[in-house]
Amino acid sequence: MESYPRRCTAPDGATFSEDIGNAPEKTDLIYLNFPGPNQTLTSSSVTISGEARGYWFFEASFPVEIVDTDNNVLGRGIAEATTDWMTEEFVPFNAVIKISKDYNGPASIILHKDNPSGLPENDDRLIVPVDIFISDEDMSIKVYFGKSSSDGNIIDCSEVYPVERTVARTYGTAKAALEELFKGPSDEEKAEGFFTSINEGVKINLISIVDGTATVDLSEELEFQVGGSCRVTAIRAEIVETLKQFPSVTGVIISINGRTEDILQP
Repeated sequence: MESYPRRCTAPDGATFSEDIGNAPEKTDLIYLNFPGPNQTLTSSSVTISGEARGYWFFEASFPVEIVDTDNNVLGRGIAEATTDWMTEEFVPFNAVIKISKDYNGPASIILHKDNPSGLPENDDRLIVPVDIFISDEDMSIKVYFGKSSSDGNIIDCSEVYPVERTVARTYGTAKAALEELFKGPSDEEKAEGFFTSINEGVKINLISIVDGTATVDLSEELEFQVGGSCRVTAIRAEIVETLKQFPSVTGVIISINGRTEDILQP
C-alpha cells in the first residue's frame, strides 16, 4: 500500500507493516535521507545524511551510534550540520560512522539529540533499523527462465530452467536472486534459447520470508499488458522457482503494490 510505513495485505486479510523504528514519531524533529529503513549496509564505513531541527544540535553537532540487536555498540560518530544550526527550522547534516566490529545481521542507527545538560527529560533519539552485511566475497545464485526448444517452440509454459549468476555476497539472497531475474537473460543466454516472460522495469517493493512462505510485493510493471494463460503461468514459474531454490522457501505469495487479488490473471 502507498503508506508510511509501507504495508502489505496477506490473502487472509491480515495486514503487515514494515518496521521502521520510531521514525513516524520523529518526522517533525529529525529524519534520515540515507540510509533508509531496513537498507542493507555493505561497507564498514557508513555515510548518513538527513535533516534535523536546529535545537537537535549543540555547537552544530550531535552523536550517532550503530548498535546490534543486543545494543552492543558497533560504531560511533558525530553528525555535523552543513548550514547554520542556530534556527528552529530543519538543518541538513552528514556523518561518517566506522563499524569497528566484525558483525553481519540486523542493527539500528541511533541519532541522539545533543543534551549538554545531561537531564533525562532533554534526551531524545531517532532509531532507524538497518541490516549489515559486509563481505568482499562473491556468491552463486540461480535464476529461472523459460527456454525454447531447438526448433524455437515452447512445449510447457510452466517449465523453467536454471541459469547460474555470480553476485556480491549479500544478507538478502532472495532479493538478490529476484533482482538478477528481473534483469532478464544475457545475450549469451538468449543465444542458448533462454527467454523471460517478465516485463522490463519490475521493482521489488518488499520481500519477507516467514515460516517457509516468501511474500514478495512487486511494482505494477509486472502485470502491464500481460495476458494469456501461458504467459501468466510462465511469469509465476520464473518467480516461484527462483525463490524456491532457497531451503527456507516452500511457498510464494506474489502481490502488486500490496494487492493480492486478481494478480496475473489470464
